[in-house]
Amino acid sequence: MAIHKLSFRQVETAEAGKYEDGAGLRLIVSEAGAKKWVLRFTLNGKRREMGLGSYPDIELAIARAKASEYRNLVRDGVDPIDARMVEVAEIPCFISCAANYIRAHRKGWKNVKHARQWVSTLKTYARPVIGNKPVDKISTEDILKILSPIWNEKTETAKRVQGRIENVLDFAAAHKYRDASNPARWRGHLDMLLPKPSRVKTIRHHPAMPYDEVPDFMSELSANKSVSAVALRLLIMTAVRTNELLKAQWSEIDLDAAVWTIPADRMKAKREHRVPLTNHMLADLKALPRIEGNSHLFPGARYGKPLSNMALLQLMRGMGYGVNGVRGNYVPHGFRSSFRDWSGEVSSFPRDVAEMALAHTIKDKVEAAYRRGDLFNKRRKMMEDWTSYLMPDNDRSKAIQI
Repeated sequence: MAIHKLSFRQVETAEAGKYEDGAGLRLIVSEAGAKKWVLRFTLNGKRREMGLGSYPDIELAIARAKASEYRNLVRDGVDPIDARMVEVAEIPCFISCAANYIRAHRKGWKNVKHARQWVSTLKTYARPVIGNKPVDKISTEDILKILSPIWNEKTETAKRVQGRIENVLDFAAAHKYRDASNPARWRGHLDMLLPKPSRVKTIRHHPAMPYDEVPDFMSELSANKSVSAVALRLLIMTAVRTNELLKAQWSEIDLDAAVWTIPADRMKAKREHRVPLTNHMLADLKALPRIEGNSHLFPGARYGKPLSNMALLQLMRGMGYGVNGVRGNYVPHGFRSSFRDWSGEVSSFPRDVAEMALAHTIKDKVEAAYRRGDLFNKRRKMMEDWTSYLMPDNDRSKAIQI
C-alpha cells in the first residue's frame, strides 16, 4: 500500500475534506478549518478508527511515526487503542512523580529540613501550574509560567524551583515516563529564555561583625559561663559553619594532636576537613562537661541531641545583636566573614590558606585537580594568629571555667 502521499504544503493548505496519506493515516479537515489525524485499521476482522491528535500540534512527521508505531501493534494482534489507554494510565502526574523522587533520594540528603524545603517549594510554585499534569505533557511554556513571575523578585527561590523541577523531570525520563528532552533544563535551554540569576539577584550576605570589633565581643562573651557562650567562642575561633560545630562529637577531637577532624558527610563540600586547635580552643574544649549517653560536645535539651542552632542566635539577641538589634544585626554565621576580612586586611597569609581554612571549594577545576593537600601547617599558624588577635595575652585569665 502506498504511503506518504501528502506533502507538508498539502497538509498546511488543505481545505474541508478527507485526505489519505496511506496505510490508514488520514487527515480530516472540518468546515471550520480544524484539522485532525486519524488512523484506520482492521483488527480481528473489525474496522477500527483512532485519533492521533490535531494539526499543527501533531505535525505530519509525528503523525506518521505514531501511525507506524500503532500499525506494528496491530500486526502483533494488539489493539492500539487499548494499549494507549494503559500507557496513559501509567504516566504519573508531576506531583506524584515528585513524591517518588523525594522518597528515592531522601536518605541521601543532609537533613529532614532539606526534604521539607523540596515539598514546600514545589507545593507553592509548581503544583498550581503542573501539579496534576502528566509528566510527559509538561512543556517549556509551563515552566516559564511558573518561573517568570518570581524570577526577578525571588531569584534564589526561583532558581531552586527550576533545579528541583529539572531533577523531577529527569527522574521521569529515566523511568521512561517522558522523553529525555527536559523543558526545565537551564543550560542550553532556559538560559536562552531567562536572564542569568547573577544579573538579577541581589546578593544578601550574612550580617558580619567588623573584625576589629570581634576582640571586644569575645572579651564580653568570656564573662558568660553558659555552654552556648563556649560554643559561640569556638565558632568564632575555628571559623567553621554553625552546623559543623554544634554537631561535633568527642570522637572527632584529638586533644593530644590538637586536631578536630570533621567528617565529609557533615561538610558542605562533602570533603573531610581538619581544624587545627590552638591553646585557646583546647582550653575551652577541656573545660566542657561530658554528658553520659550524649557524644556531642554541646549537648542539647533533648536526650542524645546537640545544642540547637537557635541557641547561638538567642545568645546574640540577648546581647543586643541580630535582626533589629540595638548593637547591630550580626549573626553567628557572619563571623566567618569577619575572619576572612581579618585574614585579607591584617594578616600576611596567602588567600589560599584562608580559603582552605573556611573549607571553600576550589571552583577552578584545573587548580582543584592539582591541589591535593589542605595546607594544614600553614593553617595552624594562621589560626594561632587569629585566636591571639581575638584574645590577647592579657585576656588569657578570662578563659571560661565550667
